[in-house]
Amino acid sequence: MKAGISFAQGAEHRLSVFPTGAESLEAGHSGPTAAAALAKLASLDGVELARNCPNAVALLSNLAAAVAGQKSAAQTQLFKLATLSDLERKLIADVLGTGEIAGVAALPDGSVARIEETLLAGIWRVCIGSDQAQEYIEVGAIPQIVRRAATDLTSTNLTIYAAPEGAMNVLPVLAEIRERALGWRPGMSAHIINFTLLPMSPVDQAFLQQSVGNGPILLTSRGYGTCRVQATGIRNVWSVQFFNSTDSIILDTLEVGGVPTVALATDEDFEDSAERMQEIIEAYFE
Repeated sequence: MKAGISFAQGAEHRLSVFPTGAESLEAGHSGPTAAAALAKLASLDGVELARNCPNAVALLSNLAAAVAGQKSAAQTQLFKLATLSDLERKLIADVLGTGEIAGVAALPDGSVARIEETLLAGIWRVCIGSDQAQEYIEVGAIPQIVRRAATDLTSTNLTIYAAPEGAMNVLPVLAEIRERALGWRPGMSAHIINFTLLPMSPVDQAFLQQSVGNGPILLTSRGYGTCRVQATGIRNVWSVQFFNSTDSIILDTLEVGGVPTVALATDEDFEDSAERMQEIIEAYFE
């Protein structure tokens, strides 16, 4: 089994199965000149912005058209940022803002992609490594790089070894996970195992995590509370945990299926984002 990124170290919360890490998932876009660039942008009217940032204006117009016609089940649409000037990049970052979901995905070549949803649901900013040439905007339910990592860096083989002394329920749970993971196909509903309700001893917890391992993807959604979505090392198997506003876990689950729906943009999200995108363009440039 290929190893992904492990987020198990430095746990901040006491969870029933999959510990959360202390890593920050915020993908920063500010730099030494960001404040000056945004101050310059704020001083320009719509005509001047269009004159100084033609590529950014064209990109925003294309994004508006893309999100207006996007559906959650459709192929994503990708827009590269390589041709934009630093000022135009700052304009794009200012217009799109930072949304609730951020995360990372490991890639087969050893690089890491930073993923960040913008304020407009279904419009994502993705950067591979630290190369600006590998930064792009993607419109879709979830960036395709997440789905690829979930397939390319996970294993279809869940080996179940003899349970250690002190185990209670872990063997039937592992058998259920293996059967469901092998049988899942795109379009099928996810199968959910709720560890908040299922009695699992500390030995069960440790053996389960050791068996499925940590996978190549970690996404965190911060809304009214926090939801953490982590791929395990087994294909189609995800840890999904919900925390309240005080960072206490309130729901600890394992999902067998595609990318969990809590991380996906919906058709309603695209409709709302298309409306807001048009309002933003009118406010900035008209």
